[in-house]
Amino acid sequence: MIDRSEEKDIVVEHRFIPRDQDIDDEIAWAKINTDVLQSMERPRPLYWVIFFASLLLFSWGVYCEIYQYQNGLGVADLNNPQVWGLYIATFIFWIGMSHSGTLLSAILLIMHADWRKPIFRFAEAMTTFSLMTAGLFVLVHLGRVWQFYYVVAYPNERWVWPNFNSPLVWDATAIGTYLTSSVVFLYFGMIPDLAICRDAASGFRKKFYWLLSLGWQGTDRQWANFRVAYLTIACFLIPLAVSVHSIVATDFAVSQQPGWHVTSFPPYFVAGALYSGCAAIITLFIILRYVFRFEAYMTMPILDKTCRLTFAIAMVWTYLNLIEYASVWYGNDMYAKQALIYRATGSYAPFWWAMNILGSIVPFALAFKSLRANLKIMMVVSLLLNLGMWLERFMIVTPTFAHGYYPWTWTNDWWPSWVQWGIVIGSFGWFTMLFMLFCKLFPTVSMYEVKEMVFHRKSSRQAKK
Repeated sequence: MIDRSEEKDIVVEHRFIPRDQDIDDEIAWAKINTDVLQSMERPRPLYWVIFFASLLLFSWGVYCEIYQYQNGLGVADLNNPQVWGLYIATFIFWIGMSHSGTLLSAILLIMHADWRKPIFRFAEAMTTFSLMTAGLFVLVHLGRVWQFYYVVAYPNERWVWPNFNSPLVWDATAIGTYLTSSVVFLYFGMIPDLAICRDAASGFRKKFYWLLSLGWQGTDRQWANFRVAYLTIACFLIPLAVSVHSIVATDFAVSQQPGWHVTSFPPYFVAGALYSGCAAIITLFIILRYVFRFEAYMTMPILDKTCRLTFAIAMVWTYLNLIEYASVWYGNDMYAKQALIYRATGSYAPFWWAMNILGSIVPFALAFKSLRANLKIMMVVSLLLNLGMWLERFMIVTPTFAHGYYPWTWTNDWWPSWVQWGIVIGSFGWFTMLFMLFCKLFPTVSMYEVKEMVFHRKSSRQAKK
């Protein structure tokens, strides 16, 4: 029995779990299978509300893209000097969101952090769908989508890369590699669970899971090969994830625009990517915990660890952000200094201050244990953090174009058109729709890893006795 006078407890299905314990050690293996499989069959009604709302937003984004395709990029109000607008800012935001899956899955896997096991699957899915969403903005920004092959690094008839000096080629190569590796990592880690779904399903779904499970039988040889291959992919994915956002940062750093030519941009972008990704994990954690009845697996101690990790990354991002301001303020580039002053005092000053407040001050809510234990507060905080990180991308792109080196190109009153806003909103609907479909078709909680965690906890407790 647990002494309630010494510690507060969390009630899950009429059982008491200590607050410092990630998951119930006494949960039966068969119950783990039953709970996860039932979550795919019968989620709460809120699931359908989220799915159809996201479908509606995605449909609006598709309409805006068709309208832009038929009438040209002029309807997006993209013109010199504002040639990127919301498209590239949101592209960077979605690339950043993808880093969370790598952090929780690959890095914590190598570090043997067991608390990641109930939640890493949906983080990996978030990585894949974020990259798929970011890739759409490359097509949207091109306008002439049929000329996409110009940004693909392929050998032409002279066997040289087409316009290899273009950052678009760097992005296409890095993002394509990262997306392919993320899909492989996500799918490979699901094979044992897909075999469980295969054995429990019937009809078409049984054939579907039979095809995806690749004949998995759970033999010792299969498990040994699986462990080695899964760890190898994880080790490969970590430097790849860092390089992807470093390349995106280099798109800015190699330019001569005031405020962009900063050597700290690659680590600053990587920290911001991990920051926004972890904030999104908190949001999805709370949603999935309720919608799919995962209270016994996505427990409060796991949320507490995720919040503390997010707070640590937020402080790293704040430090790198201050370094950027200091390097510009104390540097000799008068144009970069004027661009910084314009951000803080010009037309976009409210967004600059909001970015700093949401990104550097609001995260201190994660430092208090009492607030971390409140799901409603954490939901609001996570949404505000991601809003701040989106504003950070917007403030990187728009004010610099508004106040470049040539005063006759200054555009103090530029604001995105309804077409741009519609496509950006539609991208959030696209991401949410794909994510909800994934949660309905595939096990969001890794059944075999949760069983391993329960087994190890039982063995450790018995050894202490």
